[in-house]
Amino acid sequence: MFYNRSMPELPEVETIVRGLKQRIIGRKIKKIWTDWRKYLRASGGENALRKCVIRKKILKIERRGKNILFSLSDDCMLLVHQKITGHLLFGKWKSVNGKWLSLKSGPLREDKINQYLRLILFFDNNEALGLSDVRRLAKVRFGPTQTIISLPEIKGLGPEPLEPTFYYKNFKALFNNKRGRIKPVLMDQDFISGIGNIYADEALWLARIHPLSRAEKLNEAQLKRLYASIKRILKKALALHGSSIDNYRDVSGRRGGYDVVRYAYQRTGEPCPRCKQPIKRIVVGGRSAHFCPKCQRH
Repeated sequence: MFYNRSMPELPEVETIVRGLKQRIIGRKIKKIWTDWRKYLRASGGENALRKCVIRKKILKIERRGKNILFSLSDDCMLLVHQKITGHLLFGKWKSVNGKWLSLKSGPLREDKINQYLRLILFFDNNEALGLSDVRRLAKVRFGPTQTIISLPEIKGLGPEPLEPTFYYKNFKALFNNKRGRIKPVLMDQDFISGIGNIYADEALWLARIHPLSRAEKLNEAQLKRLYASIKRILKKALALHGSSIDNYRDVSGRRGGYDVVRYAYQRTGEPCPRCKQPIKRIVVGGRSAHFCPKCQRH
């Protein structure tokens, strides 16, 4: 059976950011290595990256939507969007016969998905930040801070659903004059940030809303359930360090735990955790949607 592949979403990206904050804030970038210069073309190439990051100190790391933003000294910024198969790793590596070998035992060395290193930033203490990306689909941008935060893909992002100030009234206001099927609406990063295929399915299942429901026709009770469900699902996934259904790993190369407990996403044919009716799959806007036909009536 064919399934759309899922890229890291808010819980996965936030897990990466929190892991890196504990390890590389204050570190100075000593050198870089890459074997995939296409990452760098849009921002001026490898020489431009070296000028931007070499000898710069990492001052802050934050997440915006599914993007990771590294604030560096001298008003420089590095943006990484891991896309479908990319994930950032922290460790120590050495080159052996043209391949990078982790000096740490465990998943960095033993899990093959962590071994497709395409870009490495080496720090002043000989530790490093590596981007493993089997299909080379990640996005890397760099330059002056204002240039990066003014990029359309950053400037146009919708509100962050886990921000303390994102109240129900803010969520409800998003639906003013909003039309369309609710599953694609939730995945629209200009509408709300960080939700993708996995957590849209999960939140809709928890809220008992069919993925084909029209956003403009949701009533007050449905909107309140959906608001609460989004927050609950994202917080639960974050607590479990995200979902490793595909290639995602945390900064230590370990799998997340949410995919083990997920309710509906990619559970086609399995019993609904609420009513035991088999989970169904349909395609909405070119993407898979998984739901319970009994709990989520249309």
